[in-house]
Amino acid sequence: MKKIKLLFGVLFITAFLACEKDFINSDFNTNLAAPTNVSAKFKISNDNSGTVIITPQSEGGLKHEIVFGDGTAEKATVDLGNNVSHIFAEGNYEVEVTSIGYNELKTTAKIPLVVSFRSPENLEVTLTNDTGTSRQVNVMAKADYASTFDVYFGAAEIPLSGNIGTTISSVMEKAGIISIRVVANSGGAATIEKTIEFEVTEFLAPVAAASSQKARLATDYVSIFSDSYTNEANSNYFPDWGQGAFGSSWSSFDFKGDAMLKYINLSYQGIQFGAAVDVSEMEYLHMDVWTMDCKRIETSLISVSNGEKPVWNDLEPDQWTSIEIPISAFTDQGLTVADIHQIKIVGDPWAAGTVFIDNIYFYKEPTGVVKTNIEDLENNSTVFNVFGNIDGIEVVDNPYSSGINTSAKVGKLTKNSGSETWAGTIFDPQGAIDLVNSKKISLKVWSPKLGSTVKLKVENAGASTVFEVDKTTSVANAWEELVFDFSAAPSADYINAVIFFDFGNTGDGSVYYFDDLTMIDESGLPEPLMLYDLENSAPTFNVFGNIAGIAVIDNPDATGINTSSKVAQFTKTSGAENWGGTIFSSGGVLNLTSFSKISLKTWSPKAGAVVKFKIENEGASTVYEVDVKTSVTNSWEELTFDFSNAPAADFINLVIFFDFENAGDDSIYYFDDIRLTN
Repeated sequence: MKKIKLLFGVLFITAFLACEKDFINSDFNTNLAAPTNVSAKFKISNDNSGTVIITPQSEGGLKHEIVFGDGTAEKATVDLGNNVSHIFAEGNYEVEVTSIGYNELKTTAKIPLVVSFRSPENLEVTLTNDTGTSRQVNVMAKADYASTFDVYFGAAEIPLSGNIGTTISSVMEKAGIISIRVVANSGGAATIEKTIEFEVTEFLAPVAAASSQKARLATDYVSIFSDSYTNEANSNYFPDWGQGAFGSSWSSFDFKGDAMLKYINLSYQGIQFGAAVDVSEMEYLHMDVWTMDCKRIETSLISVSNGEKPVWNDLEPDQWTSIEIPISAFTDQGLTVADIHQIKIVGDPWAAGTVFIDNIYFYKEPTGVVKTNIEDLENNSTVFNVFGNIDGIEVVDNPYSSGINTSAKVGKLTKNSGSETWAGTIFDPQGAIDLVNSKKISLKVWSPKLGSTVKLKVENAGASTVFEVDKTTSVANAWEELVFDFSAAPSADYINAVIFFDFGNTGDGSVYYFDDLTMIDESGLPEPLMLYDLENSAPTFNVFGNIAGIAVIDNPDATGINTSSKVAQFTKTSGAENWGGTIFSSGGVLNLTSFSKISLKTWSPKAGAVVKFKIENEGASTVYEVDVKTSVTNSWEELTFDFSNAPAADFINLVIFFDFENAGDDSIYYFDDIRLTN
């Protein structure tokens, strides 16, 4: 339950590090924070040359200036992620690193450096188990005449490296005895090392928080336990229902500010609502569950009027399992959900596993969204044709009836070993592929692979018009729903759907399942909301990365989709940083509950140039960015950036980068009409 602290008013930053604020436009305060945690990582050559590679590091920095501290007059400027090499004489130095962020905000830190050609002596190594992260080992090393040290965990052949006197941390795959070798380095060839047998401990707890939850309208959810939303009042998460007799216990758990429910030796556990709630308008019950030793979990909704009904879900060990239970999984069993007052949770094995639970809430699709299932596979009448040397599609009993998919029948696709990278299946679904009213199509998939490409393609008769969209699986060995955006598909009478699993990779015998091909009509959502059309007013554009200032000018190409009179001109000056861009206020908190996307009209001299759109809350403690490539040259087009997966936060700043990752070459770009949309 991630607690996002929202700051209001002017943000003041006080630190012992030197901090300089140099606003390009002092009349507009975007409350940007200077970079933090400024440091540098050293790597010294062991050939008595005194050559040191310096890699500056910081949070929120875009480039760094380095003063070597040895009397060298010139300072080095290093882009984010790069390094610089410098030759030092033997001695002790303070390397000064200045990190430069947005609006030239600066933070400076001095990092000690020892350059010695003598062999390191008196190596002291301190090993500790981290108290906050399970199986994390922290290694700190000190040695006379040393500048850096390397740590080899277990059988690792590539070490982790750090400056002498600092701490190197790593999370081990499992608990138990591990051999840790620490090598201290100076500027000479000789080193000193120690190997220590160390017992890694685990305390059966997550090493990361559950995924952030998306913003939702208050009418679209009922939250029981999640700080992303407003919870129902007075819920009791630890009622004593006698489970202690089985050795079960309970507590709250905090992971780096993220509060969770911890149920120990789970037999059964209840959650008592402050008052009964009506969830008959909701579509799903969501829970995030982490465990090391609980194989599955039973979740029961309990009605005031007619008892309880259970649904089982499998759990993956040592990772978060996001559970999505359709409300129909309860109502199909005869449960009344208009008066739910309790949730009961049961563990398997009984009273032998510990679970951590976060983000318990009921929800429905945003108001204005209509879904039409065009292939649910229940009547088994669809003809599936295959290609690329895979076996025929089988319609089978759902082998993993859990989470978001408890239906009886699903499609099974086996990507045989050696089958083509483009192998798949083509079929005419039971319902119509209506891309006139519905611009998106969803598909429930089960994949054994995380990060695997699922391609969905639509074709008209004869395949003279086709359109395809790729999505990537985000979980393994569990059902998830992928949503494919076909809003850019050309007009045609589409009749066939084509599905490819693990597209781009040769078959290896993996088995995939799919179900519920669904058209999504979002026409009932609010009309797009214009943030800036630049006609009568414009925000204060602050720039960074050595680009020219943003100018609002007469539209130089008032044709096509943009005949407005005023547009913004963005010049990526020759030699400007690859990350050069502009940041400006959105004019208020972005409404990402009613809208999930931001559209932007752009004019680019280059096709395939990356346009990055980033949103930030005050102080940039929470950010989210989306990349879209231009598809035309020297003409207007509208790019749409999907922020549907952005975490819940009060986003107030917009950041735009053109031709991201390429240095400036004096190219001129234009943009206009920034809208919130769906």
